[in-house]
Amino acid sequence: MKFYNCMLLLSLGLCVSAQNWFTDAGSFIRDAYRGAGDMWRAYSDMREANYKHSDKYFHARGNYDAAQRGPGGKWAAEVISDARELWQSDVSGRGAEDTRQDQEANAYGRSGGDPNRYRPEGLPSKY
Repeated sequence: MKFYNCMLLLSLGLCVSAQNWFTDAGSFIRDAYRGAGDMWRAYSDMREANYKHSDKYFHARGNYDAAQRGPGGKWAAEVISDARELWQSDVSGRGAEDTRQDQEANAYGRSGGDPNRYRPEGLPSKY
């Protein structure tokens, strides 16, 4: 009888853990989806602003906003940033130094640094 009681308690404990894992996975996916939206919004704003020397600001801002969503948002920001920089360095020919600076701004934003560090003077307050 003790064996069955122990198995019952162990099973209940595993079920509770599984529910937490399931909930955590759902939160991660939701955060990743919303973080991807933050990255898209920063990219769209950058294209709309079309402002000289604002690239690093929008990199930092997109990563910052996405990372504020939680682990899923931070993950999405890193995957999107790395993919974009890989594509940019291979296709656009902007060079390794530009990619390094972009990745620096990406990491700074993801780590919670204030994106305004990269904000160029005169960029409209809308952004």
